[in-house]
Amino acid sequence: MLKGIYQGCFPNDMPLEELFAISRKAGYDAVELVVHHADRVGLTLETTPSEAEEIRRLAEKHGIRLSSLSGGLVRKTPLSSPDEAVRTEGRRVTSKLLELAEAVGADTVLVVPGLVDQTTSYDDCYSRTRDELRKVAAEAERRRVRIGVENVWNHFLLSPLEMARYIDELDSPMLGAYFDVGNVLQFGFPEQWIRILGPRIFKVHVKDFSRRVGNGAGFVVPLLAGDVDWHAVRSALQDIGYDDVLTAEIHSYASAPLQAVYDTARHLDVIIGGESR
Repeated sequence: MLKGIYQGCFPNDMPLEELFAISRKAGYDAVELVVHHADRVGLTLETTPSEAEEIRRLAEKHGIRLSSLSGGLVRKTPLSSPDEAVRTEGRRVTSKLLELAEAVGADTVLVVPGLVDQTTSYDDCYSRTRDELRKVAAEAERRRVRIGVENVWNHFLLSPLEMARYIDELDSPMLGAYFDVGNVLQFGFPEQWIRILGPRIFKVHVKDFSRRVGNGAGFVVPLLAGDVDWHAVRSALQDIGYDDVLTAEIHSYASAPLQAVYDTARHLDVIIGGESR
């Protein structure tokens, strides 16, 4: 397995060349870039394919692979919305993610398809997002970029059996899971999710979680410091034959924030290798 780091682990205003250089120095193989709205460092919805190709070359210069893109923007225009115009915009954003991923050489984009709330029922979220994702499957196939649906705290896809069924109903080799280890710890066991989802998993996010905190602040712990059983997670990933990137999505330290990037690279060594070095 390869070591990856999420762009959001760095200061928002850090130039990409510096970010790539630090990532390489820390020992990472890959960086997951985030696609923002306009006026942010890196990729945005306004970035052209040629500009994205320049970013790809910059990453290659530093020996960094751009293996995936994060599409948190879809949360602002969820594919689960009862408003057809919002869903249409969500598909447009997803298409832009696919275009940019093709240009930077990434094989997967992360998509949070929707959320269950007071205006969107669980069954409507399920059916709407499934139907909307099916509409972009052809473009994903044409661009040879996969869409990984992430499990987040959005009151949706709350069990591995349901997520497996959901992915199977999408019925496309380009639609699968972007599995986040820490996100399921509050209501399950990540190693069980991994074995049930199996080859449906395209990419993996790693972060830890403290059950003693029990809310979003529980993620503000370094890898290896929370309640994830990393030995069990590693064994499960090996059992399903996963050998792609483990992308760390961690919080910066209050002091010397970049030290978290360096420390996390060593934590990933332990997770991947199974022992302290």
